[in-house]
Amino acid sequence: MRPHGSAEELERRRRHGVALLEKGHGVREVARMLGVSPGAVVLWRTQYERKGEKGLAAKPQLGRPPKLSPAQRKKLLRLLKKRPQAHGFPTDLWTLPRVAEVIHKRFGVRYDPSHVWRILNASGWSAQKPERRARERDEQAIERWRRDDWPRIKKSAKNGS
Repeated sequence: MRPHGSAEELERRRRHGVALLEKGHGVREVARMLGVSPGAVVLWRTQYERKGEKGLAAKPQLGRPPKLSPAQRKKLLRLLKKRPQAHGFPTDLWTLPRVAEVIHKRFGVRYDPSHVWRILNASGWSAQKPERRARERDEQAIERWRRDDWPRIKKSAKNGS
């Protein structure tokens, strides 16, 4: 599995690791300092010994390129902060199919709702479940009850009445 970070950041880390080895630090010590496994440090050293600086160079990222560019992802997050009703949805609740629809309308890209979750999760969003409340709920009556009735009930419960 590919470590987290851009290709340039990973290359910088490999170069730093090899520099630490050349200064006399041990493999385990370098691994601990950089937060990697000792096996990774040994691999970096081997690549450096075989190919020199080229062995530590950034490698191209394999796989299909993402359909949304980083700039489009940032714009998507700004769009989602405007709330669903601003995009023509009847309720103020984001669902994965709704987000997929916004992506398709704004960027012309189709995503399956299951993949939309990966995009949102990678952007720091988390699943939220809306608080269930009755439509008929009367906030003023609830506040009145809390202010007037609850203290009286609480006192009588303490007194044992």
